[in-house]
Amino acid sequence: MSNRPTTDRTTSDATSTVATGDSSGELAQVVDDLLTQLNNKFSSVSSELLAKMDDMSRRIDNLESTIQAGDANKGSGSSK
Repeated sequence: MSNRPTTDRTTSDATSTVATGDSSGELAQVVDDLLTQLNNKFSSVSSELLAKMDDMSRRIDNLESTIQAGDANKGSGSSK
C-alpha cells in the first residue's frame, strides 16, 4: 500500500507541472498578443500623426505663399 500513494503523488506532481507549463504558455501567448496589439496601435497612431504633420506643413506653406503674394502686391501698388 505504501507504493500506491507514492505513485499517486508522482502522477499528481507531473500533472501540476504540465498544468503550470500550460499556464505559462498561455500567459506568454496573452503577453505576446498584447504586445502585438500595442505595436499595431502605435504604428496606426504614428502614421496618423505623420499624416497630420504633413497636412499642417502644406497649410503653413500655402499660408506663407499667400502672405508673400500679399506683400508683393502691396509693394508693387505702393511704388506706382
